[in-house]
Amino acid sequence: MSEIKNLNPTCIWKNFDALTQVPRPSGHLEKVQQFLLNFAKEVGVEAFIDEGRNVVMRKPASAGMENRKGVILQAHMDMVPQKTPESTHNFETDPIQTWIDGEWVKAKGTTLGADNGLGVASIMAIMEDKTLVHGPIEALITADEETGMYGANDLPENMLQGDILLNLDSEHWGKFVIGSAGGIDVTATLDYKEVETDPEDVAVCVTLKGLRGGHSGLEIHEGRGNANKMMVRFVREAIEECEARLATWHGGNMRNAIPFKAEVVLTLPKENVEALKELVEDWKADFIDEYKGIESGIEFDVAEVETPSMEIPVEIQDNIVNAIYGCHDGVLRMIPSYPNVVETSSNLAIIDIEEGHASLKVLARSSREDMKDYIVKTLESCFNMAGMKVETAGSYGGWDPNPDSEILHLLLKVYKELNGTDGIIQVDHAGLECSVILGKYPHLDVVSLGPTMKSPHTTTERALIATVAPFWELLKKTLEEIPVK
Repeated sequence: MSEIKNLNPTCIWKNFDALTQVPRPSGHLEKVQQFLLNFAKEVGVEAFIDEGRNVVMRKPASAGMENRKGVILQAHMDMVPQKTPESTHNFETDPIQTWIDGEWVKAKGTTLGADNGLGVASIMAIMEDKTLVHGPIEALITADEETGMYGANDLPENMLQGDILLNLDSEHWGKFVIGSAGGIDVTATLDYKEVETDPEDVAVCVTLKGLRGGHSGLEIHEGRGNANKMMVRFVREAIEECEARLATWHGGNMRNAIPFKAEVVLTLPKENVEALKELVEDWKADFIDEYKGIESGIEFDVAEVETPSMEIPVEIQDNIVNAIYGCHDGVLRMIPSYPNVVETSSNLAIIDIEEGHASLKVLARSSREDMKDYIVKTLESCFNMAGMKVETAGSYGGWDPNPDSEILHLLLKVYKELNGTDGIIQVDHAGLECSVILGKYPHLDVVSLGPTMKSPHTTTERALIATVAPFWELLKKTLEEIPVK
């Protein structure tokens, strides 16, 4: 039994605990949508699902607060489904198993879903509390943020009534985000005709795992290992030194997560197997040394497997391997005016090569549209040289900072009154739905905030318990002091 519902403040933690019992991986949101509608009905607030499959709630102002500016509290309902190799968890049917580890709340073998479940739970706490003093409040709980901000992109215009948007999807308590990067999905594909494997060859499966992975926006600058980019270095040398041939490649499973595992099947002459095993050990030692202080659990293993009947033609294989090797991954540039913030990056997130089809999926981000275009063309050029077809989708713009924001200065004032220290203004490289919503509602005054979370999009995701209570106090007091419209 999870004890998180007894943590302080119970109004947030009990709602988060209830949310963990409802399956809500991106793309499978019917259960959580119904859960939120049922909740709204129970607590007596208006609620409906809009054209973008977002859940919208409305709570009228407290007596005497009707003339205040309307506030939209915004979070997303979906979570990234990642699990450890040994986990049997089914994200479409099973509840998340939470536990308290000292000062942190964690999940057993899976992502926790505090991103953005704590934001949703906070909205629920506001909606059900009859003692709070506030002006008109709307809740916008968006669908499928993690896979392309689809709910925000499909948000109807002229539906929201508020003047202020508080996005509750930030992960650093005491930091107030006023800008974020835009992003775009880049997919390179190639169909090819397989050739028969040499009947004298044998096959091995080489697996790289145990990497930290991570959020491709928040943690792209930390130098964490990308399993696909690490694997290609080995594969190219295996082809050159051991006469290996590539049969299949599977690496990564979420476009916005740094891949922590990759697996390839290679065929090669039987007499070269021992040399390849030695090569695996050499690369394992190199990887451990290269990532010392960043990665501590690197596993790089080889096992003999049944030889596949078909494999990739040599020329196609070499072109794809060159494309993976040459594909830009990681930070491209920092923001000149915010030198500690990443401006432009790309994440070679997913590779699937098997049965005559190769697919490489990248998420590119930038806070500048011209640099976003530049990184896309860089990737296109690399993949086109390999004869691959390149398509883009899910583009969203960056969120331009507004340091003169009225709601920002109110939050900073209240934060200092409650905590005795100054809040920090921040621009994030992670994509936030604020930019998309501002495109439809440009009049909104927007800030993003939240309690502290670490390692979202990974199985080590955790929420810092001590930051949730002050976050709740800040939210309540800010709502009390929202200015007159």
